[in-house]
Amino acid sequence: MTKYIFVTGGVTSSLGKGIISASLAKLLQARGYSVTIQKFDPYINIDPGTLNPYEHGECYVTEDGAETDLDLGHYERFLNVATSQANNVTTGRIYQNVINKERQGEYLGKTVQVVPHITDEIKRNMRLLGETGEYDIVITELGGTVGDIESLPFIEAVRQFKWEEGAHNAIVIHLTLIPYLAAAGELKTKPTQHSVKALLEYGIQPDILVCRSERSISLDIRKKIALFCNVNVNAVIESLDASTIYDVPLLMMKEQLDKTVLSKLKLAQKNEPDMERWKEFLGRLKNPTSEVKIGLVGKYVELPDAYKSIIESFIHAGSKNECKVKVEYIHSESIYPDNAKERLAHLDGVLVAPGFGSRGIEGKIDTIKYVRENNVPFFGICLGMQCAVIEFGRNVLGLNGANTTEIDEETIHPVINMMEDQKNITAKGGTMRLGAYPCDLKKGTKAYSAYGKTHITERHRHRYEFNSAYLNQFEEAGMIASGVNPESNLVEIVELKNHPFFVGGQFHPELKSTVANPHPLFVKFVAAAMEFAKKKTK
Repeated sequence: MTKYIFVTGGVTSSLGKGIISASLAKLLQARGYSVTIQKFDPYINIDPGTLNPYEHGECYVTEDGAETDLDLGHYERFLNVATSQANNVTTGRIYQNVINKERQGEYLGKTVQVVPHITDEIKRNMRLLGETGEYDIVITELGGTVGDIESLPFIEAVRQFKWEEGAHNAIVIHLTLIPYLAAAGELKTKPTQHSVKALLEYGIQPDILVCRSERSISLDIRKKIALFCNVNVNAVIESLDASTIYDVPLLMMKEQLDKTVLSKLKLAQKNEPDMERWKEFLGRLKNPTSEVKIGLVGKYVELPDAYKSIIESFIHAGSKNECKVKVEYIHSESIYPDNAKERLAHLDGVLVAPGFGSRGIEGKIDTIKYVRENNVPFFGICLGMQCAVIEFGRNVLGLNGANTTEIDEETIHPVINMMEDQKNITAKGGTMRLGAYPCDLKKGTKAYSAYGKTHITERHRHRYEFNSAYLNQFEEAGMIASGVNPESNLVEIVELKNHPFFVGGQFHPELKSTVANPHPLFVKFVAAAMEFAKKKTK
């Protein structure tokens, strides 16, 4: 029988429910249990696909083409297990499903209400992954903070769910904050008490409290929290600020969070968690033998979470190469032909990031011109790859005015064009080319060298493509299509023959990089940056 764990948050947002959920899942997985995590978000958007990156950070894309919350990226990076559409549910989707059922007459004329119809739909989605029979434990993270109006139906659904499943089949972990008041010189438990009180008012007694704090929590404070929040002392877990999110599983293992959870769920302890590979990864991460500085050129750099998976991919690839990757965020609107050298010359590599729209695109093109002409290692992702094609068309092939039809519909040289199956689509949400698609690699290319095989699959999120009418011109001049979709013949990867490392991918490789399997293109890119740095030093 599948067991269920619900993770709620209190006091304030951004305490790290996703990291705690992923860390717990990793420890349970390391003990031999099959675990998955799902995220329930209280906003009314159907999914994050139409949300501004400044508003919500990165939109993460799963293998099956779901546009999801960025926390699913943490789940995959920690567990090395793919997520799906079922792993991210929003209020918008819940209400859409209920309204569709009402329109189809499934409620037989009954008045449709939050209780029971909305809460029943939430519970149905909570059980979907458990009913597959694939998982021993399903962890469900509830977005938002206890007390938020929009999260109330989810809290009520959890109350009902616990009652239906029984005390040992569904438990609640409440993540809260123990702030330190410098003026008083002490940690304060009152915010946690009030947060738990709010949960109790909704009918939920948390089974475990995970207390975020910047200072160690003494036994006396743990006893006080346990007394006023109706939990066992060993169920008050300390979660101190960590230097990296990848420390958190080991910190939670030290606090015996996994043991406490298994005890509450009446599950066998099995063997101790096998975290040796994780410790090896951390050892390389924290003890690098070299360092490189890589510029991330994008239009959303004010909010690093907009590029969360890219940053984490650099951490994975850096550890693999025993190299510290220092990422410098550079706004693409700040790059011009006359200052490109000044802004970029000190870098060991440049990644031009994905994005949408015209803002900052010329800065990306000017960046690529500089790195191409100066043999600086370059990696372009999605729009970054498209900008590389535009730059090469303009400055090498002499195609004056070459552009993407996303920016200039009347361009005389549409080297990047809208995909045929996208031309008649008007709706924005969930209508792009999304999810995993196959790609065949040419032997003897940088892409083949990175992957070590000819057939791969990668995740996509785009409407525009390389215009194959120009392919022969590009390849004759030295920019080759090293990766092509075998079914549609779409160009997926371009690279330069006579360049240390100049690779652009139409897909998003950062979405498949994990601690256990760093993405090969990031690994090769970091290695190329290390080589470039050595040459500069000499």
